[in-house]
Amino acid sequence: MEVKKKEISNENNKTLAAEFLLLGFQVSYSKRLFLFCLFLVVYCVIICGNLLIFSLVSTSKNLHTPMYFFISQLSISDILLSTDIVPNLLHVLLNNGGSITFIDCITQCYFFGVFETFECLLLAVMSYDRYVAICNPLRYTSIMTSRYCVILTIFCFLFGFSLILIYTVTIANLNFCGPTIIDHLFCDFVPLIDLACSDTFIIHLEIYLLGTPAVFIPATIIVTSYIYIVLEVLRFSSSTGRQKAFSTCSSHLTVVSIFYGTLFSIYVVPTKGLTLTIGKILSLLYIVFTPLINPIIYSLRNEDIKKAVEEIVHKLVI
Repeated sequence: MEVKKKEISNENNKTLAAEFLLLGFQVSYSKRLFLFCLFLVVYCVIICGNLLIFSLVSTSKNLHTPMYFFISQLSISDILLSTDIVPNLLHVLLNNGGSITFIDCITQCYFFGVFETFECLLLAVMSYDRYVAICNPLRYTSIMTSRYCVILTIFCFLFGFSLILIYTVTIANLNFCGPTIIDHLFCDFVPLIDLACSDTFIIHLEIYLLGTPAVFIPATIIVTSYIYIVLEVLRFSSSTGRQKAFSTCSSHLTVVSIFYGTLFSIYVVPTKGLTLTIGKILSLLYIVFTPLINPIIYSLRNEDIKKAVEEIVHKLVI
């Protein structure tokens, strides 16, 4: 396969990449066609499933609570994340690779980082919501007001936008004068940094400095919240009360486990022994599988959402 390259020159006559080539999966046409159809169907399910959750929370009065408000915001984030990645991925699969301009690549990286950071923070906020509901139920309505929930959500978005902007601007100022081929499914930070021909020390320093508030602090909040929740629930004298308390947290814990499990498998656990194909498959877990499974988890394991769906179906039938 011939790879076309476009190059530009800066003031110091260094050759800089003007576009990159995403290779995707280098497999036979029949396999690529199968993957294209599969991801197209999955993408449609992601959009429909998450829009359904958002619509139910918006229209059903029984779901006008802080927990479901945060779930609806998670659904919007999943829609935006998959929309940032999957359409271009489909193009890459269909054409056995596809070029992407430098600015488009940086933009895709930026919004990918923003939505991932937002989800990290939102999951931490949701764990705090469960902590207040179970450990301080008498003050729950006075603490988790509608205004406070909106403020927390806006903070998560703004924090993600500003934090990733710092990181993205630094990457954009790197020199990419070597190969312009990215053997990946989309413009991810790690393979893009690997192509840089300038010093990346600042980038790796920022990974540790910015990764702490973006990933590890939210993870610490989640773990701490659930430690207090477990200790509080164990004090309940009624087994029915304990079961009800744990059931309200089960969906969130499942989502957290899937999200952080896939995130840490890519960016924290050493991947030197992994092949490029395995790395691409792992990447699919958090750009396709997580947005797909989240609405399924919340709809199958949540009685309130089931009832809201039944009410809508009943109204449509009648």
